[in-house]
Amino acid sequence: MLRKAAENEKYAMTVEIIRLIALTGCRRSEIIGLMWDEVDFDASCLRLVDSKEGDSVRPTGLPVVECLEERRKEKVSSYVFPGERNAAAFGSFPNHWEQIFRASPLADVTPHVLRHSFASIANDLGFTEITIAALVGHSKGTMTSKYIHTLDTALIMAADTIAGYILGLLDGIEFKQTAYALDRASRRAALDRFLTKALGETPSEDEGPTRQAA
Repeated sequence: MLRKAAENEKYAMTVEIIRLIALTGCRRSEIIGLMWDEVDFDASCLRLVDSKEGDSVRPTGLPVVECLEERRKEKVSSYVFPGERNAAAFGSFPNHWEQIFRASPLADVTPHVLRHSFASIANDLGFTEITIAALVGHSKGTMTSKYIHTLDTALIMAADTIAGYILGLLDGIEFKQTAYALDRASRRAALDRFLTKALGETPSEDEGPTRQAA
């Protein structure tokens, strides 16, 4: 449905916003109002200045970073998704959402459902409540806020897994299992790749396909 909607230039920006909400678990207002100076490409996160929780750091998966990098090539405003005059955020999202999903099985679904779906999929993939809370920006000032600063690398890895899985679903991939976070072969391949890089070695030809798969 999104691919079909994106064929209409009118809905192209709305479709990008929908995909980013799905891939990040952010609130729609956080993505619609996102500004370029809130996007930290190097740290793979969004540093939101005025979320529901106030200042909020959201680790983002590589699919999100790559999407934003592509969008940055056409930067015309301080807003990632600018309105017609580029001086304000995009304002047509609510009407476009209704028009895209009207008369479909998703007619009664709201954008906030995408946030819940992100958390639900993260749980299915084996991530804990505290990890999920940190990714979606819950519980500022509690253990979650401490966790995000001390284990942000682990959070980015979690964001990669969740965003990658959701991107696969959006692209029509039918996964046969969900517990990839605990898949031993994938963990071994990732560990081998990390150790090889840390030692400054070049993977052998025999190791290459395994590491590529990781």
